[in-house]
Amino acid sequence: MIFSELYSVYYNTVAKILSAMVESNVDSKTAQKIVEENAFGDSAFTIMNAIKSEKWQVMTRDFTTAIEHKPTMPLTTLQKRWLKSISLDPRIKLFGVKFEGFDDVEPLFTQEDYYVFDRYNDGDNYEDRTYVGRFRYLLNAIRNKTPVKINMKNVRGQNIYAKCLPVRLEYSEKDDKFRLITSGCRFLTVINLSKIVSVARCNGEFTPKEHRHQGRMDTVTLKITDDRNALERVMLHFAHFEKQAEKLDRKHYLVHIKYDHADEMEMVIRILSFGPLVEVIEPEPFVELMKNKLQKQFDCKIK
Repeated sequence: MIFSELYSVYYNTVAKILSAMVESNVDSKTAQKIVEENAFGDSAFTIMNAIKSEKWQVMTRDFTTAIEHKPTMPLTTLQKRWLKSISLDPRIKLFGVKFEGFDDVEPLFTQEDYYVFDRYNDGDNYEDRTYVGRFRYLLNAIRNKTPVKINMKNVRGQNIYAKCLPVRLEYSEKDDKFRLITSGCRFLTVINLSKIVSVARCNGEFTPKEHRHQGRMDTVTLKITDDRNALERVMLHFAHFEKQAEKLDRKHYLVHIKYDHADEMEMVIRILSFGPLVEVIEPEPFVELMKNKLQKQFDCKIK
C-alpha cells in the first residue's frame, strides 16, 4: 500500500509526542493525553509501554529525548507520484484540495491509462466553474447542516424550486454524475447536481421536517472463486457497502451485499467487471438482469 491510514496513525502520534518533548517538558500524563487524542483506543497501552521500555530508543522512560528538532515525515517519491496522479482527476477540483510542490513530479498514472466502458457519456462537467461552485456550496451546507433553497430543471426543462436540508452527496460510477440526497422535502429527495441552476441559504425561513430519503434496499448474493485475488478485489471494490462473507471451502466464498435499489443497473455493471470469477446466486430477478446484460453485449459483439 502506498499510504497506510492504520500505521500512519501510530507514526504521527509518536511524532507529536517527540515534538512535545522538543518544545517543553513532558510527563506520563501529557503523553497519555496525546495518544488518546490522536490514536486508537488500544494505542495507549502499546505506545506507552514502548516508551517506558525504551523500545524505540528515540525517547527515554522519563519522557525525554536526545532529538533537537521536531520530526518531519517527508513523502516518498512513490507517494508524490500517486498524489500527482490524483491531482489530475477533474473531480478532485470539486473539493478545493490543493496539491503544491508536485510540478516536477511524474504522475504514476494518467486518465489516458484507463479505458472505461459501460458508462454513459453525458457525465457531469467537472470543469464548469458554476458546477464547482454549487458543489462546494452544498458540501459546506451538508457539513454545517444548513437548509438551502434550490432552483433546478425538471425532466421537461421547467424551473422548479424546493427548500430542503442537504444530507449527503453520492457519486454514480455508471452515470459519472453526483447527486444530492436531501431531507425535509417530500416530493424531492434525490437531485442530480447537473440539474441545479442555483442554490442559496434559507436564512431561517425553513424548518426541515423529520423526513429523510429512505431508498429501497436490496441484497445480492455472490459466489466468488478466489483466483487472482478475486475475493480481496471484491471486498475492496464494495468496501463502502454493508456486506457479509462466508467461506464455503478453501477456494469459494459467498458474499451478501446490500445496495440501494435505485443503483441496481450500476451494481450489474460493477459485478460484470469481475468476469467469470464472480457468479450471482440470488435474487432471481438480479440474475435475469445479468443474463440480459450479457446477451446485449453478445449481440453487440462486445467481449
